[in-house]
Amino acid sequence: MTDIVSIVDEGLGNSSYVVDLGDGRALVLDPERDPAPYLEAAERRHLRVAYTVETHLHADFVSGSGELAARGATVVASAAGNRQFAHHGLGDGDELDLGGLTLRAMATPGHTPEQVSYLLLDGGRPLALFSGGSLLVGAVARTDLIAPDQTEPLARQLWRSLHERILTLPDDLTVYPTHGAGSFCSAPSGAERTTTIGRERATNPLLAAPDEDAFVKALLDRLGSYPAYFRRLAEVNRRGPTVYSTEPPALTPLTVNQIQNLVAEGAQLVDARPVDAFAAGRVPGSLSNPLRPQFATWLGWLVEPARPLVFVLAATQDRTEVVRHALNVGYENLAGELAGGIAAWEAAGLPLGRIDLVDAAKVTGPVLDIRQDAEFAAGHLPGANHVELGTLIEAPEEGPLTLMCGHGERAMTAASLLAARGRTGLAVAVGGPDHWSAATGRPLETER
Repeated sequence: MTDIVSIVDEGLGNSSYVVDLGDGRALVLDPERDPAPYLEAAERRHLRVAYTVETHLHADFVSGSGELAARGATVVASAAGNRQFAHHGLGDGDELDLGGLTLRAMATPGHTPEQVSYLLLDGGRPLALFSGGSLLVGAVARTDLIAPDQTEPLARQLWRSLHERILTLPDDLTVYPTHGAGSFCSAPSGAERTTTIGRERATNPLLAAPDEDAFVKALLDRLGSYPAYFRRLAEVNRRGPTVYSTEPPALTPLTVNQIQNLVAEGAQLVDARPVDAFAAGRVPGSLSNPLRPQFATWLGWLVEPARPLVFVLAATQDRTEVVRHALNVGYENLAGELAGGIAAWEAAGLPLGRIDLVDAAKVTGPVLDIRQDAEFAAGHLPGANHVELGTLIEAPEEGPLTLMCGHGERAMTAASLLAARGRTGLAVAVGGPDHWSAATGRPLETER
């Protein structure tokens, strides 16, 4: 059996794949920008990456195919994608000879117009389907990333792609999707990353729709918001992103005065320290975005892409992770970090802002829940107000206000946004509604 290695980005909810071609070469499917995980996976198996294959123009991350191409791989992608860099374009039914194995392109538009799924064959025997965003575990990917007037037509194309192409494949065929749980491109439930045609036929609620109209309604009804950067990255990937080919940039240490000057000129100061450190002392006006798997999502949602970025970090935090996350969602202008961290700011005699932390179990006052709509509907504190973090502009009223999410990270981001706009009286709940309910014995409110 061909060895297929999954490499999962938990923050973006996506999977890439490294495929052993059986002759000392490897194929990489839908790589993210940092080539290191794929090169390392291949090297451990004594393989050379010969091909890098794209199922569609990704909106949620910058493709790493250019980086792998700079290291000798051939880029394979849909001919309909109109990519403006060297690649081997495949149309529907076209095949790529992999030297014993074959990769067959299947046009499966819907998630994007140029979406291609790939059938890996050994002779005439199907081994695997790389479905991109067309068929996921318990779901399909969203169709509203191109333009509002294309959302329903793409949903109808997806219905036909599924029923006329994908569901004609054998039930025991393993499906390797790109999008999975945690991806804003989809809404799957559960943590499983691969599936089979037969399992999806039997259990996928969208495939249970009796006809095309019912499928379209069910799909469109479940679409929620998505990060702002999704609206620009597909074009970045079509043109071809900057290729670093060697080491990615490092964060330059900057003095307090340099940081002040950059911020005055329009740079965004991002504080990536944990919630408790930010609460204890922050540079006024800075954005809290704790370094964690979801760092890239919220950076891309809340910060304009053209703004230079400067960072406040704790001494023990991994600078290369900050850079990796930023580059992965298309932020190239990384001006540097505050040398000496928050202590340097304080040593310069400059003021620090502070935000109170409160145990979620002890929350009593007005609450602003900033989770996604579906999370809020599933259960929230009685009487809580609600605004999604991605659309937060101002808070209701003046006076004391506690920000709440599931744990505290997004709530602190919200508090930092409001504080930068002059809102006072803010506190952040450590823990979420489930913690409050378990501690108080009181039920949460839900919405249909």
